Amino acid sequence: MSRKPPQEDIDERELDVDAPKQVAAGPTAVAITMKRALEQMGVRRTAKTLTRLNQVDGFDCQGCAWPDPDPSQRHHAEFCENGAKAVTEEATLRRVGREFFAEHPLADLEERTDYWLGQQGRITEPMVLRAGGTHYEPVSWDDAFGLIAGHLNALASPDQAIFYTSGKTSNEAAFAYQLFVRAFGTNNLPDCSNMCHESSGVALAEVMGIGKGSVSLQDVHDAKLIVIAGQNPGTNHPRMLIALEEAKRKGAKILAINPLREAGLVRFKNPQKPRGLTGKGTELADLYLPVRINGDLALFQAIGSLLLEWGAVDRDFVERYTTGFDAWAAHVQDLDWDLVLEATGLTRAQIEEAAAMFRDSDATVLCWAMGITQHRNAVATIKEFANVAFLQGNIGKPGAGLCPVRGHSNVQGDRTMGIWERPPGHFLDRLRDEFGFEPPREHGLDTVASIKALHDGDATVFFAMGGNFVSAAPDTEVTEDAMRRSALTVHVSTKLNRSHVVHGREALILPVLGRSEKDRTGGRDQRVTVEDSMSAVHASRGPLDPASPYLKSEVDIVCSLAEATLGDRHAIPWAAFRSDYTEIRRRIARVVPGCDAYDEKVDRPGGFVLPHPPRDSRTFPTTLDKAIFTVSPTDVLQVPDGRLLLQTIRSHDQFNTTIYGLDDRYRGISNGRRVVFVHPDDITALGFAEGEHVDLVSEWDGTERQATSFRIVAYDQPRGCAAAYYPETNPLVPLESTAEGSNCPTSKSVIIRLEKADGGGSGGGETPPGRGDEAKRHVEPEHLA
Repeated sequence: MSRKPPQEDIDERELDVDAPKQVAAGPTAVAITMKRALEQMGVRRTAKTLTRLNQVDGFDCQGCAWPDPDPSQRHHAEFCENGAKAVTEEATLRRVGREFFAEHPLADLEERTDYWLGQQGRITEPMVLRAGGTHYEPVSWDDAFGLIAGHLNALASPDQAIFYTSGKTSNEAAFAYQLFVRAFGTNNLPDCSNMCHESSGVALAEVMGIGKGSVSLQDVHDAKLIVIAGQNPGTNHPRMLIALEEAKRKGAKILAINPLREAGLVRFKNPQKPRGLTGKGTELADLYLPVRINGDLALFQAIGSLLLEWGAVDRDFVERYTTGFDAWAAHVQDLDWDLVLEATGLTRAQIEEAAAMFRDSDATVLCWAMGITQHRNAVATIKEFANVAFLQGNIGKPGAGLCPVRGHSNVQGDRTMGIWERPPGHFLDRLRDEFGFEPPREHGLDTVASIKALHDGDATVFFAMGGNFVSAAPDTEVTEDAMRRSALTVHVSTKLNRSHVVHGREALILPVLGRSEKDRTGGRDQRVTVEDSMSAVHASRGPLDPASPYLKSEVDIVCSLAEATLGDRHAIPWAAFRSDYTEIRRRIARVVPGCDAYDEKVDRPGGFVLPHPPRDSRTFPTTLDKAIFTVSPTDVLQVPDGRLLLQTIRSHDQFNTTIYGLDDRYRGISNGRRVVFVHPDDITALGFAEGEHVDLVSEWDGTERQATSFRIVAYDQPRGCAAAYYPETNPLVPLESTAEGSNCPTSKSVIIRLEKADGGGSGGGETPPGRGDEAKRHVEPEHLA
């Protein structure tokens, strides 16, 4: 299979390659942020949004799920560069109305890049693509709901429908959504967790009893050691840098473990402080370990083995609160160090230096993100993180714990509210008791299984509450084919994206209020709630007038669709839910564990924190009522000669699949995205030259997938490793290649080979015509700070 780039990305822009910057944020970030905001929002909207972003009386940032400080400690500018970009994208003055769709047939939109689609502006009214149609056309809300209800009620089984959820959906909308879907009769509720942190939830739930992190923001501030593994906070969670700076000020050490040497792991210039604007900033990583891709499991087994050898063990915690220690200890004591060094690409001295940092810390926070979760052995790796935490008693004490850092702003809240294809029986029992119907008990389809079902014809209706499913999912050609085989695709969206142009026989775009906008549904001021990465729940209220009078809220869309589809089945008060979200929160309080007095608690400034037994009382609600040490085999991901191990990554000008621009300032890339980062020695060994264009070909289980025309960029990382941006490289990720135990796509460990972009096979040779002098390398002093 071959995936060609949109033409404008390679012919209409000149790609520049600068020396990578090794400083995160600073005055450049401020200037870029404000310039973009003023261009798209204007002066008044910029002031009205950014001053209310992440404030107690304001709205929650869409840009990530990093927690907010205590209300008394918040700055007037409580946002980061990428948070401001996210708000700018949503609060833009650009509009996409019926005239736009009349001017642009689907054939035109299909040829546009994801970046171009996203830059057109806010969608202003519901649009429908009729069967056989060439253009989206306006449709009334009632007709849109009627069309969806007609398709749903004509299905032979409710399980023929897929109901996807983006992690931006509010708690109120998520609760109503899962209630509607289960009242309809299915648990087919895949969500973006399936593609990112599902491995974290599976691993932590098994060994700790709850699939969430065990730390607070104060724990990060108070830690003696902070470990950042498989995470690039400078791009993906920039506000985390402020917490790291605070921890460093208080004496913490930071251990960074990542194949790429990222700016956000090296030095931070805090734009909220004078020295961040004028000085050198704060040095972050005390030790940087350039681990080979997929080597984290072996690394942490080695760290555990050394800690055990050195006696750096909290015996009281191990004996009182854990089980399985002896089997785990026997396994790591017999560790094959040759295998460890092969897997990690590190020296024993490097690993011992890292282990000594653990040994010398009596309060360690271990953070990770998708660089850990998207591997075949991701669940085992996260269990190994937990083993090391259990060994030193770093659960349930100040300044310590496990910290999976989520990306979407409410992805954790959606799962708390019941967005899950495998709901626990106790949750379904509470739904039954509260609403008087028997929810389906059979597990539904996750993201990968949903794509297969749509592709095979076992599902025919796809409904997405937010997100950009086509660009987020793996194996792009298979995913696109699956969507096109659907009878109906529906997307609740604020802006255009790739999923709107890869559609079923009929398609709907339902425009929704953004987080930054006032919600006057039911004729009253409504608020919604969200949950961050550290289980804190708080309210969110947008300050702006809606982009169009025809927009509906997420809650309104769900409740209206439920009425159109279910009628008076089950006597669920959809109209009351729609007119006053307090009614939803009252039901959340009675159904969702830990949410007693929910509405009253979110009245508090800053909201409240959900209970977490391991953190709160060292109580572990696992199958054995204790924290569980687990044993996983040490393995090495074997890569054939002449091949590279590719990880897909974000650009700094990107949030998930939303592309803000074509620059990646921290990695020295401007005006382009089709680049592949390769170690300089690998470039030479494979017979290529930096700046040459190549096709990327993934090899998996006898099959090949291709993404074409990527410029080679030399970059500091372990030999044999490579990196490139998604969604451009999603076509290379096989749908069948998933993490054991979580079914999460293995987007961080894809075996590829490089071929000349003209199809001439591996090796160097002449650069394709017209591409020989596009790349420019500028080495400037500030880039090397």
